[in-house]
Amino acid sequence: MNRSFYSASLAGIASLILALLCLGAQAQIQDANEVAAEPQLSEEQQQYIAWAQQTWDGMERRTGTVELPGGVASLEVPDSFYYLNPEDSKVVLEEIWGNPEGELGLGMLFPMDVTPFDGDSWGVTIEYSEEGYIRDDDAAEIDYSELLQDMQASTREESAYRVENGYESISLVGWAERPYYDTEQKKLYWAKELAFGEMESNTLNYNIRVLGRKGVLVLNFIAGMSQLEDIKQSRDAVLAMTSFNPGYRYEEFDPEIDKVAAYGLGALVTGKVLAKTGLLAGLLLFLKKAWILIPLAFGALFKLFRRGGKGDQ
Repeated sequence: MNRSFYSASLAGIASLILALLCLGAQAQIQDANEVAAEPQLSEEQQQYIAWAQQTWDGMERRTGTVELPGGVASLEVPDSFYYLNPEDSKVVLEEIWGNPEGELGLGMLFPMDVTPFDGDSWGVTIEYSEEGYIRDDDAAEIDYSELLQDMQASTREESAYRVENGYESISLVGWAERPYYDTEQKKLYWAKELAFGEMESNTLNYNIRVLGRKGVLVLNFIAGMSQLEDIKQSRDAVLAMTSFNPGYRYEEFDPEIDKVAAYGLGALVTGKVLAKTGLLAGLLLFLKKAWILIPLAFGALFKLFRRGGKGDQ
């Protein structure tokens, strides 16, 4: 072998090794800088994250066909969403999002790419109110501006009750989306903008009501106002998941044997019916405020276990 070629080869290998060593050193420095840049969690925050991990791992997240409790309705949950049962949903609403204690509902729906702990999460509560068949022949005559004023007055009364019991005050700012009723699908939806206490950003409650033979399915999106467009884009997908089971569908109403509700569509929008049936004095009061428990700066930490846990199906 030519000596000059051999020397050149050795020099090339030495240069390659030196370059690799330099890259390794740079990577170590970068890793050290990233570790140093990570926020230092307090003991309380570490405990909260540990609790969040344990809670998330223990939740059963379902897709596909879901029979809702009571046998009245069912869901067809696509892979882009997951369903939580009533018990897990109660944990989300009260322990994670900090709402007042309430009755068990029928569960909740979430987008598959978030957990309830994420700062950008939103969810849909599901309830059922069996107050009878709701006639919709007055749908075109409802004055929604007048209804809004009535709702704002009722919210002020509820706010006083909340403050007396140690919760934030609440005010109804106005419509985030005016009510709309689909006469063919028998589905009513609207959105409210709510202000809670001293919170800098307002809360969005996007409401859906699905009319049935003996009552109504109550679906409420709980999110921030900044997520309104996301909710609008997801609304039809959520509506498509829900259906009454045979025997409970609107078109199966029998005037000879079925009870007719004492109210119409307007009462569904005002929320007065919910208070009468014991559903937490108005589901419009739910909000998401997990950021109070741990700063949003640490929200990305929850992304690490989003896909983990024994509950995934």
